Order: sequence, then C-alpha cells, then structure tokens
Amino acid sequence: MILAGDIGGTNARLALFEANGANVREAVGETFPSRQHKTLEEIVALFVQRHPATIESACFGIAGPVRDGRSETPNLAWVVDARELAKAAGIAKMRLINDLEANAFGVATLAHKDFSIINAGASNAIGNQAVISAGTGLGEAGLYFDGKHHRAFASEGGHCDFAPRDDVEDALVAWLRKQFGHASWERVLSGPGLYNIYQFLRDTGRGTEAPWFAEESKHTDPSVLVSRAGMENRCQLCVDALDLFVSFYAAEAGNLALKVMALGGIFLGGGIAPKIAPKLQQPTFMKSFCAKGRMSAMLEAIPVRIILNDLTALQGAARCAALDAGRA
Repeated sequence: MILAGDIGGTNARLALFEANGANVREAVGETFPSRQHKTLEEIVALFVQRHPATIESACFGIAGPVRDGRSETPNLAWVVDARELAKAAGIAKMRLINDLEANAFGVATLAHKDFSIINAGASNAIGNQAVISAGTGLGEAGLYFDGKHHRAFASEGGHCDFAPRDDVEDALVAWLRKQFGHASWERVLSGPGLYNIYQFLRDTGRGTEAPWFAEESKHTDPSVLVSRAGMENRCQLCVDALDLFVSFYAAEAGNLALKVMALGGIFLGGGIAPKIAPKLQQPTFMKSFCAKGRMSAMLEAIPVRIILNDLTALQGAARCAALDAGRA
C-alpha cells in the first residue's frame, strides 16, 4: 500500500492507494481540518490508527517550499520533516514534495471529464506544461517534456513580484505594500487575495460596500462572500473585484506559460477555479492571458483547462510514490 497526502492550509487529505506500476487506485481516504491539529505527525498517526495497513511507501504534497525533505509551511504554523514523519508513522520510504508538484504529477491520472476547457489551443499542441492553482495561497509548478514523458517540478512562483499593467493596478501595488511590505502575486491571486482586491477597491473609493456585507462577513469567510456575490451579480463591488481577480489569474497564467514554454498546456487547479468557471470561460480571461505583445500568437495556441477533480494533488502524490518505487 501507498500512503499519500495532500496537505493544504485549510484541509489535509490522506488516503491509502493500491499501485500497479504508475497507475494508482484509492482504497480509503479521510480529510482533516489542518488548523485543528498541531502537527502533520498528529494527523498521520490518527489516520494510520483508524486505517491499519502494511504501508510500503508514502508521499505528501504540502503547501510550501520543500528543501532537503523539510518544509516550513507559510499558511500553517507547521514544520514538516520527512524523516521525522517517517519515524512517527513507522514508514521506511517517505517523500515530501510541494503541493503543486503533486498536482503536476496528478495531471496524468485525470480523464477528459476532469477538465473544463477555457481554450482548446492548437490540435497538435505538445511540449512542456504548467499548473497554476489559486486557493488558500497561490501555487505554480511545471511539467518538463523530455520527448516521451512529462516530468513534474516545483516552483515558488506565487511569491514573485506582482506586475501591474495600468494606473489602477499601480495604485493596488502601493496599497499592498502598505499592508504587507511585499506585493506578491499571492496577495492578489488566492482566496485572501480576492478579499485584498475587494478591500482595495472599497478603501480607495472605487466601489461601495453593500450594507449586508459587513454583517455576513462576521459569519462567513469574506473571500467566499466576494466570490459568491460576484458570480451572482449581487453586489457591484464584488463583481468588480472578481473581474479583476480573473484578469490577474489569466495574466499570471500567461506569465507562467512564457517562463516554462508551456506549449503543451496550462492547467488551472485549486479550489477557486471550478467555482468561478463561467467567469474564467468568458473572453476576458484569454484576452488577458494572450496580452503579451509579440508573444500573443504563441499564447493563443496553448490549451488552457480548468482541473475539476479536487483529488488531483492526492492522486499525484500517490503516483509520485509509485514512480519512485518503480525506479528503485
């Protein structure tokens, strides 16, 4: 059996998988609220106790940079070490990878039904690919094509400098710097980032907050409120914030496509994209995606898809462990 995990700032998903070569099939899984536990070791111990099995290897995708099998998660007060985790769980082979690297590994496990098409792209599109996922944070990863296989690799591109494109976005950068010191893409392209955009528009007189918003935000995540009200056209400020968010999603997806020459496709993962898919499929997205001057024609030919399967990273972590076993 393989133990796999998709460890995010909101939820930690664990599952046992059966492997046949690089193909994996989930046997049993469970989801834990991340912030209700002090450590990942605590979650793993609880899962193993509830679902006893002979575990040959394990792989966890975690929302944060991984160096030498160790990660200090930016959106959780955790330090995760693969060696300590293996020892605590009694597992000989343990690998820790970035959660977007796990998403990239997971792309190969998906079927046609697991995607929603934003841009069909060229019929003969082949080459590197990339995954960009807005959720609790912003994750980015690449898939290098060696002529036969796609090989996943991690990045921390979500923490790169946010690049404004007009006067309004210049003002947004100044607002973000006052709030956070550094204006990164994650500050505008994530759940909290959506609310940052909303607050900027409100605080700088570019929109008026609806009377119901402050009251409802006492009981509901304000980012969720902005997204929901924007999709329902319930509040003009929310609509404007969501439209700007979609434009940013497209712009950074286009940046990522250029940086890794992702001629084989761009995949939008994370929890937000499927919820706002109708917005992403409007012309605004591809207009912003392709707005790269002399590179526009190349970007128009790149397939762009939304990943609908929320188990992609979990399946990817399992596939990574299976591939490692095959190389041993």
